[in-house]
Parts: sequence; structure tokens; C-alpha cells
Amino acid sequence: MRKYPSLLSLALVCGCWSVQAEVFTSIGQMTDLIYTEKELVQSLKEYIKAEESKLDAVKSWANKLDVLTRVSTLDPEGYLAHPVNAYKLMKRLNTEWSELESLVLQDPSDGFISNMTVHRQYFPDQEDEKGAAKALMRLQDTYKLDSESFARGKLPGMHHNAILTVDDCYDMGKTAYNEADYYHAVLWMQQALRQMDAGEEHVVSKADVLDYLSYSVYQMGDLPRAIELTRRLVAIDSSHQRAGGNLRYFEKLLSKQLNELNQEGQEPATEEPIQLGTYKRPNDYLPEREIYEALCRGEGVKMTTERRSRLYCRYHDGNRNPRLLLQPMKEEDEWDSPHIVRYLNALSDQEIEKIKELAKPRLARATVRDPITGVLTTANYRVSKRNPITSTLCLTKQIANYGVGGQYEPHFDFSRKEEPDAFKTLGTGNRVATFLNYMSDVEAGGATVFPDFGAAIYPKKGTAVFWYNLFRSGEGDYRTRHAACPVLVGSKWVSNKWIHERGQEFRRPCGLTEVD
Repeated sequence: MRKYPSLLSLALVCGCWSVQAEVFTSIGQMTDLIYTEKELVQSLKEYIKAEESKLDAVKSWANKLDVLTRVSTLDPEGYLAHPVNAYKLMKRLNTEWSELESLVLQDPSDGFISNMTVHRQYFPDQEDEKGAAKALMRLQDTYKLDSESFARGKLPGMHHNAILTVDDCYDMGKTAYNEADYYHAVLWMQQALRQMDAGEEHVVSKADVLDYLSYSVYQMGDLPRAIELTRRLVAIDSSHQRAGGNLRYFEKLLSKQLNELNQEGQEPATEEPIQLGTYKRPNDYLPEREIYEALCRGEGVKMTTERRSRLYCRYHDGNRNPRLLLQPMKEEDEWDSPHIVRYLNALSDQEIEKIKELAKPRLARATVRDPITGVLTTANYRVSKRNPITSTLCLTKQIANYGVGGQYEPHFDFSRKEEPDAFKTLGTGNRVATFLNYMSDVEAGGATVFPDFGAAIYPKKGTAVFWYNLFRSGEGDYRTRHAACPVLVGSKWVSNKWIHERGQEFRRPCGLTEVD
């Protein structure tokens, strides 16, 4: 039987082949394929490495978040009681989970993406992250906390290991900067720089930190230090698009100022970190800001020992009210004038939990009534979520939960003469009195303070405080302007019950004098 050479052998023997297979006509050409194949293998390895790197990154995320969620779900309110934890939760869900989503989308995973799609509608957005950052700054101001203590999680009574990284501090500073809040931008960019210089790992560049910090310092009016910081920026990045121009401008401006003051020179600024108190916080819209914040810190309380000795405790049966005869209310004087009392055991733990259970699904951002338009709007000075409900106690209440930095700045509970229609649509008349139930203990902060007469009333679970907003004449008692201090550590739950004029005509008859 006649044998035929293989196709390959034929090609080698003849040294020729058809046009379609000319690649095989030269060993030299075939060696190109060897290098091509090697390049393909290297490309394949890089692809595998990239996939493994992505998977390692996802695994690292999963492990980190697994540890976080195991800790946070053991006691969600206790975990979120630390404002840093609350801020970082906002940041994770708004920013970092989105980064993880982008990473996974490089090679779509249907299960993960569909899960993300379902839950994304409940994620905080950019405004939430910004709000949480501003809340930390509010706490920093009110309780005079330096950025380093905050970044290290060193808050009163807290033992959680909640820290802010270099990049967290940078983001805090950038949030302030974008709001033209250069005071806080300085504090947080300085903290980012401090941790960076200490060798902490970071993603943001030192040049970026110095860029924001130097300009913010300039905005605070400290030209010598702005110049020193800009020089450090130029030393790091001589080609920086703004640094050179800023430096020349700052130096020229400083020279002009010195000439106007007939000074030949000025000592250069040191490289010492900028501390809390280096610059004065700008004044804002609230005239009693300093008094209010001092009371929140427990400073400036005007109840002397002598006055306190005249305060008493008593049982209160509501003028022989049948429901209180067997179990009268325990009443304690908190303040003498205006008279503020606290009731103990006003709500049981079971009642508190039931009220919270009813309120949680319907909590919405608290609103305030515009004194000019009468329209209800949200306001930055009232940071809480509220829900009006009818409790098992048959009292229409307004429930409030103050989260990270939650506060309500000084305000009146009654309507003033310039707000004659505040309660017109309700048909209830003005608010005669306030009955405020505390439904949680608060580890730090969250006091109810009265700047006019220097009182600070601290939350205590199950108790309630009561005061009159109006004199018997119907005139408002302007001394009762009060505030809910920012919650530093904890979750503050309260329920408000306002007693209106309608229905109180015979229980609290009008007086004949203006302020009796």
C-alpha cells in the first residue's frame, strides 16, 4: 500500500506551500509566533493576577465588613452611639460600597449586583455623608474636642476602637472646605497631615492636603502660616498648578501689610501643628451660642447650693385623682424660677419600647415652622427625626430620636406675638406647657438647657420634665427659651406632649396680672 507523507512533512520537504499557509514557510516567521505566544501568556497571567487582585480586594472587604457587622449588630444603638461609628457608617454606605460595586462590575456578578440594586434605595446619599461630617464638627465645637481626640475615638465613656484614618480626616476637611467653612477645614486637614507625618497609610497625597490646608489658613487670615505651608507644598511638588501662584500672592500681600504697618519683617511661622483654639471660630446667627454650648458642657449652670437646698421631692396625686391615689407620681423640683419639675417612672420600659416600635417606621426629618411664611421646613439647627403617634397612654405625642450630633438649638415652645397664626389650623390655642419624656439614657451630651437662666436638665430614661411656657395671663414666658444639646455619645429618644390653651380654661384659669 502506498504511503503518503504527512501534510507537515510535505511542507518541510518541498519548502513551499499555498498562499493561505505562508506563515509556515519560514522558521524565522514561526519564531515570531513563539514570542507572540509568550506575550499572550504574559497577558493571560496579568489578567489572572488582576482577577486575583480584585478577588483579594473583595475578600478583604468582606472580612473587614464581616468583623464590623458582627460587632455592630450585637448592639446597634450602642455601636451607633459613638458619633464616629455613625459617621463612618454614612461614609461606608455612601462612598465605599459604591467603590466596591464598581470593582465587582468589572466582571459582573449577578447575585451581588441584584442585591445591591435592591438595597441601594435605602443607602445614605452624599447629603447624608456631608450631614454626618458636619455633625462631628458640631460636636467638636460644642464640647471643645480637639481633632486628634476625635480621630482616635477618645470620647467620654467610650471604649469602642473607632478611629478616623488620614483619608477620613481629609474627607472631613474637604466637606468643610466645600461649605466655605475654613475654620473646620483647617482643623481636619491639619489632623490628616499630622497622621500622615506619623507614618499612617493613606491614599490622598500630601500635596492635596497641604493645598487645602494652606488656602484655608489664608482664609482664616494667617498669612505667615499660609506662606509656610505653601512653601512646603512647592517643595513637594514644584509643578503644582496653584502653589507657585498662591505663594507669590501670599508673599506680596504680607509685604503690603507689613509696609502699611511700617514693619520691616515678621518672624516666619513655625511648622508646629495648628491646635484647637489657634483660630477663633467665626460668629454665626445664634446670639447665645457661647452660653448655650457652655451649658451643654456643664459650665455656667446658675443653680447655687443655697437655691438647691430649697428644692423638694414629693408624691403627687393630681389633686386626689383616682388613678394616682394608689400610685402617686414621684415629683422632684429641678428649678425654682421658672418652676421645672421632673417626674420619676413616668414611662415603664415596656411602654417605651412599644412607643419606639410604633414610631420607628414613620420617623421623618424634623421640621420647623418658618416664623414669616408659617410653612414647615427642615432646618440645620434641628437635627433629629420625629413622628407624631398616639401611644398606649392615649396621649398624642411627638417622638424624636436624636442621632449623631442630634440637637435642637435654642427656641421657644410657644408662639410669639409675631406668630399669631402658628396654631390657627389646629384650633388648639397656644402651648401652655411642655411635658417632655426621656425614653433613653444618654452617655454624654444631649442635655436640655435654658440659656436665659442657666439650667441644664439631663436625660434619664423613664423620667419626664414639665414646665409652663405661658404665664396665667396668656403672655409667653421668654425665660423658657431652651435647647436640646448635641448628643455626644448615645442615642437620645424623647417624646413631647404639649398642653394647649384649648381645654385648659378651668384647669388653669387666666390670671389678672400680666406675668403672674
